[in-house]
Amino acid sequence: MSLLEQYEQQYASLIAEITAHIGRLQQQNNNSERHDLCSKIDSSLPEAQELLEQMGLEVRELNPGQRSSFNGKLQVAQAELKRLQAEYRMTKDKQRSQANAFTTLDLGDSYEDVSISTDQRQRLLDNSERIERTGNRLTEGYRVAVETEQLGAQVLNDLHHQRETLQGARARLRETNAELGRASRTLNTMMLRALREKVVLYGVGVCFVVAVGVSLYLTFAPSSSSSVSS
Repeated sequence: MSLLEQYEQQYASLIAEITAHIGRLQQQNNNSERHDLCSKIDSSLPEAQELLEQMGLEVRELNPGQRSSFNGKLQVAQAELKRLQAEYRMTKDKQRSQANAFTTLDLGDSYEDVSISTDQRQRLLDNSERIERTGNRLTEGYRVAVETEQLGAQVLNDLHHQRETLQGARARLRETNAELGRASRTLNTMMLRALREKVVLYGVGVCFVVAVGVSLYLTFAPSSSSSVSS
């Protein structure tokens, strides 16, 4: 069992104990018993608050999905503790007012006080229901917020991958352009070399033709002059 679960069980047990003490306090008429119950409740309420704080510290160490669930539970637990604190204060105020009423009012006024306390209890029940509904709405809000956060994280992750893909494609495009540039320079160099070789070849051919013509001229020119002189 984790430390958070232990805190949760201790808190549930403590809240049940406080609720039982408050219920006994509402029915108790003995001053000594009331004093003992008030002492127990006064020591238990700060302990419950401290447990909530410890649970809040442990929740911070959880992953986002678990954290949202326990945050909702913490909100409901805090609301329940506040309700018990308010009920405890109203119970003590009611008992003080009843004690004062018994010393100053007659029996008819006592019945009126009982009806007032019933109205107060009804208001407390209504407030408890409203707090519970508020806690449920907070839990649902946390769930929606966590789902939105997860969706946003997924979108950012997809955008990050797409950015890496675009950067890789851009790098490959630059490499391709560089390769094309080198290929173009190599092709231009080969064309210039072929052109020079062609020019040299033409020059050699012309020289050869001239040499053959000169050789033929030198070969046949003397014999022609000899024939004419004879």
